[in-house]
Amino acid sequence: MRNEATEKMIIYQVFPRWFGNRNATLTKNGSLAENGVGKFSDFTPLALSKIKELGITHIWYTGVIEHATQTDYTAYQIQKDHSAVVKGKAGSPYAIKDYYDIDPDLADNVTQRIAEFEELVERTHRAGMKVIIDFVPNHVARQYHSYARYLYIEDLGQNDNTSKAFDPNNNFYYIPGQPLTLPFRDYDGGVEYSEFPAKATGNDRFDAFPTQNDWYETVKLNYGVDYVNGHTRHFDPIPNTWTKMLNILRFWASKGIDGFRCDMAEMVPVEFWNWAIPQIKAEYPVTFIAEVYNPAQYHNYLFTGHFDYLYDKVGLYDTLRAVICGQMPASRISSCWQALEGIQPYMLNFLENHDEQRLASDFFAKDARAGIAGLMVSALMNVNPMMVYSGQELGERGMDEEGFSGRDGRTTIFDYWSLETLRNWNNDGKFDGGKLTNEQRELREMYRKILNIAKDEPAITKGQFFDLMYANEKNRFFNSRNQYAFLRRYEKEVILVVVNFSHSEQKVWVHIPNDAFRALEFKDNQAAMQTDLLTGEQTITTLTNAWPFKVTLPACSGVVLKFVYDL
Repeated sequence: MRNEATEKMIIYQVFPRWFGNRNATLTKNGSLAENGVGKFSDFTPLALSKIKELGITHIWYTGVIEHATQTDYTAYQIQKDHSAVVKGKAGSPYAIKDYYDIDPDLADNVTQRIAEFEELVERTHRAGMKVIIDFVPNHVARQYHSYARYLYIEDLGQNDNTSKAFDPNNNFYYIPGQPLTLPFRDYDGGVEYSEFPAKATGNDRFDAFPTQNDWYETVKLNYGVDYVNGHTRHFDPIPNTWTKMLNILRFWASKGIDGFRCDMAEMVPVEFWNWAIPQIKAEYPVTFIAEVYNPAQYHNYLFTGHFDYLYDKVGLYDTLRAVICGQMPASRISSCWQALEGIQPYMLNFLENHDEQRLASDFFAKDARAGIAGLMVSALMNVNPMMVYSGQELGERGMDEEGFSGRDGRTTIFDYWSLETLRNWNNDGKFDGGKLTNEQRELREMYRKILNIAKDEPAITKGQFFDLMYANEKNRFFNSRNQYAFLRRYEKEVILVVVNFSHSEQKVWVHIPNDAFRALEFKDNQAAMQTDLLTGEQTITTLTNAWPFKVTLPACSGVVLKFVYDL
């Protein structure tokens, strides 16, 4: 069964690899020795307290499990990866090399890397936050091999019949009789990468010829679906891969983590999740978040797959991005929640993550302040979780040319790097933002206010929602292209949120229809104590259908007004 939320989750996604890296002398395509790397130990009690003050309830530590890398750790009995099947010097955290081990980059003492992760989990809990890590179920690194697994656990692919393209008990898919042909030739130490027979590539490529645009560094895991022969399903008896992946989930859940963000969950059959998640939840109180992009599958992965939350990428994220960039009217936001048909409480909202371009990048809004209105909508319009990406609150632009990634408006997940914004906030471990610009400090303070409102206000965390856009379509003092307005209500409190996507200050009149008073069950034209939750200013006022409510909206921002009634 789905865990019932007892709080509104505010998630902080962060790459330990670059979070605490203070090295400012960076080399394109630099090695670990040249560019440095962050450690678990950089999440000190002080650092964690500063993250928590943003309103954060959960930290998603990204890239924790050991993945393929070009850094040589053979001195620690970790197999070296061939550079031809590693993207970037650091490697992709989604090319898992050992499901039972920790990325050695992140440990101060490599031999104690599991213990250091367990200490991080405990430290995060002591700071009053919960821990989420990635579970990458669809694919693994080409040279996957677990040295850290318990001896009684059979490794992935250990007993595969490689003469068969598909077998329900194989862990991988094969192209019998054919060697893998990579899109380029790479000689590591004078040796070319060899794989025979070729395994299917992680993005469902079932031939021996992945291109540079494919996930060529990964191989697809076999959950019993024969993709080549009509997608036939072979789930009885339970496929070997299912049991192995369940044991991996158990292993990490036993470390005291609080949730899994499941990478490309919809590429794994929902029947596996239906079988596995209830078993894990029966043993551990963990939350499951699915990266799912197909709206037609949302109900399936929620109610058959037992996921707690799904990414709201193709709905709210894509719409808000278009509105922020002036490509779509703000009124289109209404269609996002309408299309979800009642499952909005189970959708994870965000404006940035490692896959998407940074708000402040040249490819998106060019200025982080332009995203404040979108942040207010994402964080405040429902009870569902909200996620921010480390550096987002500081206006990180993602415009470095780090190496494998190139200058693409994203923060690299493949290269050893550090971020100037985080270094300046970190300020040599003081975490006082002493080296930030005034604009960056103001931006972080706005994030702190909005996210804490989202976390603490009962009308936001568990209240009803009422969209005001239909009632203001013909309101000539309200521009539905640039403004969006809604109400939230819980018990004696009503919150009015009005946001402005325009780059100039706007004075608007918001019509409150009779339907709102009836639906939210509060009285028209009753005196209330009004508090501006962003400024703290208070006054006695009222909401009524008789005349519009007048507000002044800052550029690319908005107002959050709480009305407390004596009901």
